[in-house]
Amino acid sequence: MATHFTVIKKDVSSKARLGRLVTAHGVVETPAFMPVGTQGTVKAMLPRDLKELGCQILLGNTYHLYLRPGHGLIRNLGGLHKFMGWDGPILTDSGGYQVFSLGATRKITEEGARFQSHLDGSSHMLSPEKAVEVQEALGSDIAMALDECIPHDATREYVRESTARTIRWAERGLKARDRTDQLMFGILQGGLFEDLRRWCAEEMIAMPFDGFAVGGLGVGEGEDLLRSIGAFTAGLLPENRPRYLMGVGRPQDILAAVRDGFDLFDCVIPTRNARNGTLFTSQGKLSIKRAEFADDPRPLDETCGCYTCRNFSRAYLRHLFMAGEILSAQLNSLHNLYFYHQIMKRCREALGAGRSDCWSLPAEAGVEP
Repeated sequence: MATHFTVIKKDVSSKARLGRLVTAHGVVETPAFMPVGTQGTVKAMLPRDLKELGCQILLGNTYHLYLRPGHGLIRNLGGLHKFMGWDGPILTDSGGYQVFSLGATRKITEEGARFQSHLDGSSHMLSPEKAVEVQEALGSDIAMALDECIPHDATREYVRESTARTIRWAERGLKARDRTDQLMFGILQGGLFEDLRRWCAEEMIAMPFDGFAVGGLGVGEGEDLLRSIGAFTAGLLPENRPRYLMGVGRPQDILAAVRDGFDLFDCVIPTRNARNGTLFTSQGKLSIKRAEFADDPRPLDETCGCYTCRNFSRAYLRHLFMAGEILSAQLNSLHNLYFYHQIMKRCREALGAGRSDCWSLPAEAGVEP
């Protein structure tokens, strides 16, 4: 399994590493950020534009694509890559987090997660085997084993019981695999308890997964615990497998996680913020809806080389947002994703050159106020 991932170089002052992940649809240079394309699309973005801004790999979602339009339809139309017009690597989340977010409309049992569709209220069972079936039909390059995302305030007893079930689900998911051209990652749980994280890591590492993800963080536990538990868990994982920190997406948190040895990241923050008029710049976050930008001829960020900053003023971008124009979401999303991919590119370049100068954001760019 380890031949799919190679650590090319390590940072001498941290645990950061430059890596190379080989998939059926291409190579991913790590560390890398994956834009979220939940329903087979990164909202407001053309695949062509994603390529041009430096995107290497996208994330799709089992839960949403299973419900609509259906994994059978996507398989019959040539798989998710052809369906969405993206020829690069795709990772599909198993749907565990989406089921977790449904709250009272779902029930977790040993069989799997029974839930009601948010679309029509129909009842469904997402089992470890079903999660594999759907992802194999989609034809993603990396599939995720089904897990239960644990609330940050869960009791120790609940966390242990849930983590044990996630381990058993992982074993069942591996047994259900048929495709040999699809990598599969296991997801580590264990809540905020280091001994349970260690136990889960030991159990998962003993299984033939191609990589490992750390789940159950970024769900309300706070910045200190996010970073301490993330760093602790990363240190438990094997050097020769990719490490994926799920759903953590503030720029400063990603950079901290790169230092701790994580390789892959995903989050809706750059695109969701863009649609709400919040842009990341080298001078900090900027709300384009503010009246002060109504006649501002400057680009969003004079140091940015994205299409949006090369061609449009803050005044025009504010006008588009206030007018509710579709182009607002497009140009804002393009800029924010470019910003994120430039962060990752700088990390890779610094690691390749043996420098340790990429771990802070200029003027605390992107830090929450």
